[in-house]
Amino acid sequence: MAEAGAGRPAARRAVPGGRAAFTVAGWPVLGLVVTIVLWWAVTSAVPLVHPAVLPPPAEVLAAFRAKPAEMLGGLAATTLETVAGFLLSAVAGVLIGLLLAASRAAERMFSPLLVAINAVPKIALGPLLVVSLGWGQRPILTMVVLLSFFPIVLSTTTGLTTTPAELAELARSLDASRWQTFRKVRLPAALPHVFVGLKVAMPLAAIGAVIGEFQAGEDGLGYQIVQYSGIADSATAWAAITLLAAMSVALHSVLVLAERLALPWVRETTSGR
Repeated sequence: MAEAGAGRPAARRAVPGGRAAFTVAGWPVLGLVVTIVLWWAVTSAVPLVHPAVLPPPAEVLAAFRAKPAEMLGGLAATTLETVAGFLLSAVAGVLIGLLLAASRAAERMFSPLLVAINAVPKIALGPLLVVSLGWGQRPILTMVVLLSFFPIVLSTTTGLTTTPAELAELARSLDASRWQTFRKVRLPAALPHVFVGLKVAMPLAAIGAVIGEFQAGEDGLGYQIVQYSGIADSATAWAAITLLAAMSVALHSVLVLAERLALPWVRETTSGR
């Protein structure tokens, strides 16, 4: 009886592991399958949408298979622009957030300016960026940075200025210096907030890359969307859109994995599903 009872907790612990594995891999795959089935249903089984607006999945796949090298080349260009612009945004956003968190005067001076910059519709700046920076990578990267840096600034500032009171009190009781308090207490406590901003900024970086390619691109998925939409080849345009969505999901997943590896203590000390 004792041996049988001892085995039960192990069996119970095995269930969450399998459930977690399904959560990581199974639910996204199931969601993708449901999406494709609904897509097929509204375009083929019960045609509710005109093929010129949304082609069936089979036509989009055929369009990709007809031009794989061109489509993958555009994917590589857009991915490079997105990642490069995102990294620039991350560095600039964290540095600005550090400055605003370190100085109340700086926060009062520059926060309204940052809000004003963020409120400007970025697509309206596209022609101006082309005039001032020319065609190619520079206006595209500028568009990515303009679109994605604000969430990083906001999350960094929020994280650094909302250190839990008990942790700050503990640092003072240990007579920690300002630098020690920042490095050992404030920065680790702010990192979950920073990653929230990074995860919000990543899809915005992809959007910024596409907007930049609309305005000044010579390659990339955004450029292909404009070109093939202009000649009424909606299947190829949707193939580029699908690749863009897949790229965004992949980059966001990489960022989530980086967060889990960098902050393993967050999941252990907070409640979650």
